[in-house]
Amino acid sequence: MYNPEAYDAMSARSGVEVNTFIAKVYAWMSFALIVTALVAMYIAFNPKLAKLIIGNQILFFGLIIGEVLLVIAISALINKMSAATATALFFAYAAMNGLTLSVIFLAYTASSITSTFFITAGTFGVMSAYGYFTKSDLTTIGNICMMALIGIIIAVVVNIFLASNTLNLIISCIGVLVFVGLTAYDTQKIKQIGESVDEASEEGRKGAVMGALALYLDFINLFLMLLNLLGDRK
Repeated sequence: MYNPEAYDAMSARSGVEVNTFIAKVYAWMSFALIVTALVAMYIAFNPKLAKLIIGNQILFFGLIIGEVLLVIAISALINKMSAATATALFFAYAAMNGLTLSVIFLAYTASSITSTFFITAGTFGVMSAYGYFTKSDLTTIGNICMMALIGIIIAVVVNIFLASNTLNLIISCIGVLVFVGLTAYDTQKIKQIGESVDEASEEGRKGAVMGALALYLDFINLFLMLLNLLGDRK
């Protein structure tokens, strides 16, 4: 026999579980951002370390390549590793990212970094809320943004050799749109994952790490694109 009260209780319990999963994703993402910021500031305010990392191009670009490989490894091998290992690798990536992002504290004023961070946080929050609450399927937008992201990566590599300010501006403008779209898309995807897995299970914990990694990348890249457009250089 249909029992409305039992059905409502089940729905509410399911909603609580989804929200718990999403809260865990955002907690991991926030912790990773804090790790990145602390490492970046520590390096930037220690001249010897800054010179060692930023002044050595081989080491600096080696770290960037290492970061890319680490993200690929986490994504490709997530089903073969434990949740604890995935979490450790995620935070290792956040720390490595802090090493390379320390350069922004040397290139931009502290006030512009701070203001851009709050602009990024506000934009990220709005788009996350949209991705969570919208009833529209954002898969098409996500696919378009992923294709555009590939184009951005190619353009960034090309511009390393061209050093074109105009192309750099175009990349940043398109990049802002791409990561705004990806933030909404990834949030919706994370919500769907939360609706299909037990957040306390091994699969749920690994899903939370992967969701946190996706949102972390969206936030960091959106911040960098906006900083390139709005930041005041020293």
